Amino acid sequence: MLLLLQNVLYCLLYASLIKCAVRNDGRNCLYFYPKEYIEEAQKRGIADKETVMKRSKWFMIPFCIIIFVALILIISVWNHVMDFKTAYLQACLFLVVMNWFDGIVIDRLWVGHSRIWHIDGMEGIPYVKPWKTVLVKRGAATVLYLVVAFVVAGIVELLGKIW
Repeated sequence: MLLLLQNVLYCLLYASLIKCAVRNDGRNCLYFYPKEYIEEAQKRGIADKETVMKRSKWFMIPFCIIIFVALILIISVWNHVMDFKTAYLQACLFLVVMNWFDGIVIDRLWVGHSRIWHIDGMEGIPYVKPWKTVLVKRGAATVLYLVVAFVVAGIVELLGKIW
């Protein structure tokens, strides 16, 4: 039950960070949109692709640091995990849940049904990722996160030895 609560809180942190970045205008997070959408926004004079990519770095670097530090703290401090196997299994659980939460809840539901993500002047250009794209990307990302979980577990194990 605790892991369920922690996963919900972890996903809420994830969504909250995205909400802080987007505020109430999808243009603030144009870098989340498909490449073709960004290129069309540039053609229409709505955005500059170079500026969009700079904003992406300014958001994604701190975002990833916060998400991974939170994960490490949940596993090592909150759950008192010190061994590699348990840390790896918990990291896999959190990362895979977050990955599919992002693909289904964020990409398909929130982006697809919220006015926040609609950008005036871009009517007629699809910005919600198709289900096939979501499933393929999330499947590939699941494999990647199973590898990333090794790093998280190693850090958690190291922290267990230090503390």
